[in-house]
Amino acid sequence: MNLKLLTASLFLIVSHPLVAKASNFTIENKALSGAMTPLSSDDLCDVASGTINYLDKGKAYDGHANHAGISQQFGGDLARVKATLAFICKVNQQDKKAGRQSRLHNINFINRHFEMVRWLPDQQQVAKFSHQKPLLQNIPDGHLLLTKYYIKKAKGSATQSESTPHALYQIPHDEASLTLEQADAKKDHITRYQYTKQQVLSGVLDKKELAEPMVWLSRSDLEDTLMQGTVMIEDAAGNPKHFFNVHRNNGIAYDRNLKKEQQGRYWYFKKTQSVLGYGKDASYKIPIKPLVTVAGDLAHLGLGKLIMLSHNNQHRLVVLADTGGAFENNQYQLDYLGGYFYNWGDYINTYRHFPDYFEARILLLKEEASQ
Repeated sequence: MNLKLLTASLFLIVSHPLVAKASNFTIENKALSGAMTPLSSDDLCDVASGTINYLDKGKAYDGHANHAGISQQFGGDLARVKATLAFICKVNQQDKKAGRQSRLHNINFINRHFEMVRWLPDQQQVAKFSHQKPLLQNIPDGHLLLTKYYIKKAKGSATQSESTPHALYQIPHDEASLTLEQADAKKDHITRYQYTKQQVLSGVLDKKELAEPMVWLSRSDLEDTLMQGTVMIEDAAGNPKHFFNVHRNNGIAYDRNLKKEQQGRYWYFKKTQSVLGYGKDASYKIPIKPLVTVAGDLAHLGLGKLIMLSHNNQHRLVVLADTGGAFENNQYQLDYLGGYFYNWGDYINTYRHFPDYFEARILLLKEEASQ
């Protein structure tokens, strides 16, 4: 999930109070060599299109994410960010119509049509959190840390049992009819803000009938689900049956120094039709796809950045369309959506040789390419 350093003019972007230091970013004028990693251009376009739709809601709807972010330092306003994503879909449609391989698989096409902003990690932030964390301590020069997340798969149960003692709950009854803004205005009085994860796991919601359980899971499946943000419940044949996505949390911040079982943050979930990424509330979130989506620090970077990840002259395109508690003031990391897995062991068996560190470049459509 992270990147690295170069030199650049040193001044702060003023469009957003939390935008990253310009010294971690610089225009890169040289053309890249190597090869593009094959990807589903349809999936990339789907994520890009869904992200445009969210950005179209504007800053008034979500000032945290819907801003140009670091790219404004390099002539990239929000319109240019959206034009970059729209270009991905335009190329995909043209290539499909012509019956040819996607030009997004061609590094020369990428060099020709996109300006590249090299992103280097904020080393001061890395130092703050690197204690007893080898992945942070060993970030090589010129690279970001790329962690991985996945869409959790689980069997689940409609009823509580010895093997499935913990529920995913809908938001509590006392805010079921409230918007996020209305609920937050009653923060001192509504159920959601009253209990830590440990208290919820003790059964307090059931004893007081404060919230409706939707599916019951094992403790390990519950912890993975809370961490990953989405769970796909399978039927007896192993086919997707239900999707559940994070809805609203109890307001306790994620603590990067605690293990997942020790976290106080608890998420309430909502049943959905597909896998969802970022959205300030469950009423509108971005549909995302594996292998073409990353999560990151939206407050600093701005939603919707087209990012190229590079390792040993192999390059892949992803869209910044998700975030998480670990990305609050985090300018050294990205999180790659790797697929559907039961657990980390299952995931690691598939991604055993997948690198932990990548070069990262934010791509902005060149003005002439949009003509």
